[in-house]
Amino acid sequence: MKVLISGGAGYIGSTVASACLDAGITPVILDSLVTGRREFTEGRIFYEGDIADGALVDRIFTEHPGIEAVVHCAALIVVPDSVGDPVGYYRANVAKSLDFVGHLLRNGCQRMIFSSSASIYEPGEDLSVDEESAISPQSPYARTKAVCEGMFADIAETQAIRILSLRYFNPIGADPELRTGLQLRRPSHALGKLIEASDEGVPFRITGTDWATRDGSGIRDYVHVWDLATAHVAALQRFETALDGARSTVINLGTGTGTTVTELVAAFNSVVPSPVAVIETGPRPGDVVGAFTRGDRAGQLLDWSPRFSVAEGIRDSLRWAEIRDQRLTR
Repeated sequence: MKVLISGGAGYIGSTVASACLDAGITPVILDSLVTGRREFTEGRIFYEGDIADGALVDRIFTEHPGIEAVVHCAALIVVPDSVGDPVGYYRANVAKSLDFVGHLLRNGCQRMIFSSSASIYEPGEDLSVDEESAISPQSPYARTKAVCEGMFADIAETQAIRILSLRYFNPIGADPELRTGLQLRRPSHALGKLIEASDEGVPFRITGTDWATRDGSGIRDYVHVWDLATAHVAALQRFETALDGARSTVINLGTGTGTTVTELVAAFNSVVPSPVAVIETGPRPGDVVGAFTRGDRAGQLLDWSPRFSVAEGIRDSLRWAEIRDQRLTR
């Protein structure tokens, strides 16, 4: 099998590409390198360019007629940035995705796996969600994902393409073989900030301590990026089973366990030699309380379940952070 991965030089897309290679699936990578890394394409079929570039997409399908599916990972993903630049986020994530699916239809592509996000949910009283939970995106970034899901579902109803949307929770870790990891030296998410605080010997800021959680800090479902990657392989291999005759469907990818930011700090401190102190501050623009998944649609439809713990995700993130500057040239 050959699969086109848009955004395949990014954190998640490149890890999906590695998992595909390990499973005997050939990835073809399309990435503009706006946030992706050229280093993550080494030894892989790679096209540099934009998903909205119809001529380039046509060329890819002409040169690789064996492409059986597309994994659409290309997107801007930083919540505070989306608050400051909603126009840029809607253009990159929605308008270009519409162009992209049009190019796929023209080239006869009938299967797409879309990288969606659990940030689109309205959490229940216990902060858990399943695929039937209400949708209430709380940032422009999250709304772009919800809009794309609806757009793709509408297109799939009448066009010759079917869509499987995988709603990610909060990825952490790196490829266990350290082929790829977070490309940013200073990522903005909680674990990235924890590693930064540890490196610099300064306190970690817990942004928001008045949420309706057991300790007042936000809650997340931290899922190892390699578990996410293997879920994509399962989705490619079981695409027909997962859709079960439907034109489109959604599946949550998480561990089913909620971890608060305070608990994340405790897990981090359990695996580092020098514990990190904390200070409490207010939430950042676009921050939400968070949620975790419940139910087992991924297990039922993909025969997939996560293997790695939060502590293992932290360890792999730390291992990647140690070599990141040698692996990447800037």
